[in-house]
Amino acid sequence: MAAEVESLASSVQELSMNRNGPPSRYLLKDGIGLNGDSSFPVLDIPVIDLGLLASSSPESEEQLDRLRSALSYCGYFQAINHGVEIYSEKQTLDWNDRLYLNTLPIEIRKLEKWPKNPEKFSEMLCEYTTKLQGINEIILKGIAKSLNLEENCFVKQFGKKPTTLARFNLYPPCPTPHLVLAAKAHGDASGTTFLLQDREVEGLQFLKDDQWYRAPIIPDAIVFNVGDQLEIMTNGIYKSPIHRVVTNKERERITAAFFFAPDPTSVVEPAEGLIDENRPRRYKKIVDYTANYFEFFQKGMRPIDDLKI
Repeated sequence: MAAEVESLASSVQELSMNRNGPPSRYLLKDGIGLNGDSSFPVLDIPVIDLGLLASSSPESEEQLDRLRSALSYCGYFQAINHGVEIYSEKQTLDWNDRLYLNTLPIEIRKLEKWPKNPEKFSEMLCEYTTKLQGINEIILKGIAKSLNLEENCFVKQFGKKPTTLARFNLYPPCPTPHLVLAAKAHGDASGTTFLLQDREVEGLQFLKDDQWYRAPIIPDAIVFNVGDQLEIMTNGIYKSPIHRVVTNKERERITAAFFFAPDPTSVVEPAEGLIDENRPRRYKKIVDYTANYFEFFQKGMRPIDDLKI
């Protein structure tokens, strides 16, 4: 798998310098619809102060209301005051187009295969994952409280050994951005997703009410979105949003995404407190949701649709 990723990364970087443009297998049949990224409207993504959300101050209730509103509105929010230093000015980001690393649980880490440059990369990634793990728990508890559930309801569904996958993305410039996507439209197989956006170059877009919107860049904020498995846990009250990444003709874009998912042995199902006569169970229970995700994705399907009742 690593060899395939490396090969693909090299070929994409080489193709970005080809004056003839991308081969036909990279081109969308109908194009993206508009030329470039800036033609789409910007989505007004709510901003949540995690420091206040986790506090016992009166402002905590206000942030809880904002959380409920954000996830009901679009499934996304920008997290600030999260206590995590996102960027290091000395950090060298000279990696492949897409690099996947398992960071949790600890026993599945393959540190011998992790990059040795920058020198403290492994240390920084482990520390960052630990901090995000704490933030993820704060958000899961906030989501449960926003639905009037016991605050550990969703934390428990993540199980004893939840997983975290880190993905580092390099999107080279593309000569035909109106014909090529950096990432096709999809929903995340995770429970929750955290994205560190490029500091300057936009690319992430959300689909809402059949309209594509650009994701704005807020300095030092972390973009959070609901994943398929959390949609199941909330019985469809909070949706896993469809999103994509567009290319840029002039500039490359670098991002990092962290996918938090339940223990593969845990049962994921709608919380009992969200099922009643007015809102019946909408999803079947599932174990190891991610196992068949890419098989469905390659067919243009979503596994969550197969679980709907």
